[in-house]
Amino acid sequence: MLNKTQIRYCLDVMKDMFPEAECELVHKNPFELVIAVALSAQCTDALVNKVTNGLFQKYQSPEDYLAVPLEELQQDIRSIGLYRNKAKNIQKLCQMLLDDYAGEVPSSKEELEKLAGVGRKTANVVASVAFNEPAIAVDTHVERVSKRLAICKWKDSVIEVEKTLMRKVPRDEWSETHHRMIFFGRYHCKARNPNCNECDLLELCREGKKRMKVREKGISV
Repeated sequence: MLNKTQIRYCLDVMKDMFPEAECELVHKNPFELVIAVALSAQCTDALVNKVTNGLFQKYQSPEDYLAVPLEELQQDIRSIGLYRNKAKNIQKLCQMLLDDYAGEVPSSKEELEKLAGVGRKTANVVASVAFNEPAIAVDTHVERVSKRLAICKWKDSVIEVEKTLMRKVPRDEWSETHHRMIFFGRYHCKARNPNCNECDLLELCREGKKRMKVREKGISV
């Protein structure tokens, strides 16, 4: 496991690589963000943005999503994975916003997690991006990078990864670290074919050094 000094170095390198890292889901307000993040489960941000470009023109309030049959909303997001279940959750979420929150998206992670289709990761993203509340949302990129760099243990669950990062990263850096780790994992330390040979963190990365040794032996990884 990396020590405090090594983790600090990793965070600084990611900051240098991706100083402007931020949420790539296009949105104009907390309501659009919570819909976009809910749609992004098991889907790329690029595809979500393609769909929401038209979706957010058609639906601009919770009432708009509830004014159409479920089947129509399903067709509007059909190109996104799990679209049937996501459409159902969006309408449930909109009803909950109207019934319990006067149509406004709540700002606390605890209240956000009560909404249909909103899990811990989605709540963390919305709280951080829309309401500037320090949070670390652990998606597949954050989890992969944390484990490859031995900031967390391979056996750690998603929640354990989040709690470990919250302990090891200064609170005032949680949100920016979350975005930089996403960018680092999405564009550099990719799930397949990570750029190990061009990585400034290679000397600290047991996973990367292992991959490089395998490559030197002519074995594909």
